[in-house]
Amino acid sequence: QVQLVESGGGSVQAGGSLRLSCAVSGYFYRNKCMGWFRQAPGKEREGVVAIYTGGGSTWYADSVKGRFTISQDSAEDTVYLQMNSLKPDDTAMYYCAADLSSGPGACRANGVEPRSGRTYWGHGTQVTVSS
Repeated sequence: QVQLVESGGGSVQAGGSLRLSCAVSGYFYRNKCMGWFRQAPGKEREGVVAIYTGGGSTWYADSVKGRFTISQDSAEDTVYLQMNSLKPDDTAMYYCAADLSSGPGACRANGVEPRSGRTYWGHGTQVTVSS
């Protein structure tokens, strides 16, 4: 059973930073598309970032380019999301996702495929940015 456990959310003032972590267990193959989604109250879920763990290629939503960085620790099967220059619009529940079906090209072009039957989700961690 694939499980994802997120940590690192919290509250911060605008301009501040937070780092989220997502640890994967139950899936022993290195290559997968890992990413983060977020959903604010009354808004649709949106993809934020993704990384293909086999080679390290990344995808970023335009809204976070230059501010957010996704990275990985392959030995620990953990991905990290470093969020800098946070804005109130970044306030949302952030969900980690593991897409076991997308290859490196699809992951780099589009991020995690949220509708795949082989995409697994964490329970989410809240990020709140105050002005």
